[in-house]
Amino acid sequence: MPLTKLQFKPGINRETTSYANEGGWFESNKIRFRFGVPEKIGGWIKNTANIFLGTCRSLHSWVSLDGTVRTGVGTNLKFYVKEGSDYNDITPLRIITAAGDITFSATNGSSLLNVSNVGHGAVVNDFVTYSGAVSLGGNITADVLNQEYQIVSILNSSTYTIVAKNTSGATVTATAGDSGNGGSSVVGAYQINVGLDTTVFGTGWGAGTWSRGTWGSPATLTAPSDILRIWTQDNFGQDLIFNVRDGGVYYFNTNTGGTAYPRATALSDNVLADSTTPTIAKEVLVSDIDRHVLMFGCDPENNIGTQDPLLIRFSNQEDPFTWTSTATNTAGSLRLGSGSTIETAIETRQQTLVFTDVSLHSLQFLGPPFTFGIQMVAENITIMGPLAATPLEDVVYWMGQGEFYMYNGRVDKLPCTVKSYVFNNINLKQKEKIFACTNSAFNEVWWFYPSALSSEIDSYVVFNYIEQVWYFGTLSRTAWQDRGISDFPLAASSGYLYDQENGLDDGSQDPALPISSYIESSQMDLGEGDNFAFINRLIPDITFEGSQTGAPTVDFTVKTRNFPGGNYLQSTASAVTQTATVPVEQFTNQIHLRLRGRSFALRVDSDDVSVMWRLGAPRLDIRTDGRR
Repeated sequence: MPLTKLQFKPGINRETTSYANEGGWFESNKIRFRFGVPEKIGGWIKNTANIFLGTCRSLHSWVSLDGTVRTGVGTNLKFYVKEGSDYNDITPLRIITAAGDITFSATNGSSLLNVSNVGHGAVVNDFVTYSGAVSLGGNITADVLNQEYQIVSILNSSTYTIVAKNTSGATVTATAGDSGNGGSSVVGAYQINVGLDTTVFGTGWGAGTWSRGTWGSPATLTAPSDILRIWTQDNFGQDLIFNVRDGGVYYFNTNTGGTAYPRATALSDNVLADSTTPTIAKEVLVSDIDRHVLMFGCDPENNIGTQDPLLIRFSNQEDPFTWTSTATNTAGSLRLGSGSTIETAIETRQQTLVFTDVSLHSLQFLGPPFTFGIQMVAENITIMGPLAATPLEDVVYWMGQGEFYMYNGRVDKLPCTVKSYVFNNINLKQKEKIFACTNSAFNEVWWFYPSALSSEIDSYVVFNYIEQVWYFGTLSRTAWQDRGISDFPLAASSGYLYDQENGLDDGSQDPALPISSYIESSQMDLGEGDNFAFINRLIPDITFEGSQTGAPTVDFTVKTRNFPGGNYLQSTASAVTQTATVPVEQFTNQIHLRLRGRSFALRVDSDDVSVMWRLGAPRLDIRTDGRR
């Protein structure tokens, strides 16, 4: 009998049953489609062995005038500027105390130090750097005290605790001789309050982080946008402007004249800033076309310090420090008339799209005398969160609540063959973590999201906008930046930055781990599905081009069923192996099987290091059996 050629429709389809999707793919992980056929995705390696503190949800790279490549890395605990392999802590300071405002007290046999500072304003996990302290008299020396510490607990509004350590980071235990208080010259430099790395709802018991207020005080966290720490950042020339969502706006000057990295300072504190410079915003970006700094959801010119969630302000052209609007400059403001808050703003080549919670607006540079104009382009649309949209040239893609959208001059819903699968498997309580990004080398838009049973991102869904297909899988990433300034996409996870699409393996450990990738088809009838049939042989068609091992393998598994809702009766798996005498693209070996059923499914998977695979059109030898 002639062999049956297996040619599957590209993309994953979960909008029908497996049986109804005959001839298509139903399951996948860590694969992509190119030219209609599936292949394993690329691997990743650590960009640097150094680690950052906290959960990163913002990355932005830029090039200084001297050619230095820098990357802003915003986490819930810190803000860094990465240069080379080093993370330089530029987290702004909240306050520097007067000398003598801080005193220490130690307990014999304990490493916990009580720190007294009236009205300290700190929360658990805040960072503070002490200077000017003298020894407490025993093991708690001046060197132990005069360094950066992370606060471990808040006792009240005037006292908190830290764990004593030496300059190498090892814990130090106080002795009976540590009876001093650190002297009268202690100064504390408090960094801005840390943010949360997870969303917490409600106002009752358990809302917020432990010890964020004093004992017995009510929890007041009621909106997720007030909770999760999200940064936005953009470079103005070689300098960096960044802000905490619903928090302060900061400026980092790269021209420091020395090798040490200074801390960023509030934009409004710059010596060049005028008195109406915004102090709070939801988002900041620099309009590349006309060189205005744009603030979204910020404080108005006549009421600095009071946030207006629908206000857009723009600085004077080519001047990030002039915000007072006059007849002789281009500074000004606009206020949206739809929605209750600005969710995010996305810059494209021709315009900036501004999302509110219920509408979409187009912000465009007009020139004098109006500078900018804005118009609504869509109503009754949603966006999952402030990070859920991404631009690709003049097109913007985003995830809404139950739909995927694109804007290319008009808003369209994206037909999605995995929509139910994705939206039925999202933890909506953590939706602000969902972020969109592009992988332009492979014509892909990715959305990373926390699955229904996870509080952190562990899953992704991909739209290939050239081939118009969808696929999904599992992968933990909290931020992503497409290639451009760097050779590879840059992604963040668990304290490290990774070069994505670099190599073939999971480089999070040394030695590297294999990437477990697979794809499984929907059920296909054997014949017309009314008779039983035998599968006797499988002729594989797969290429290992790009593999970095002498004997790459994948497993082909064929599974049979009698009825659509029944269990698979039996399966046979066999390895397809590259030989030394046959080119990897031209396999002639065959797999002998003996499987019986009315329908079957094909699965291809790989779990070895240094393997790259791409499926072709396998063939099966199918023989009809009787009805019984």
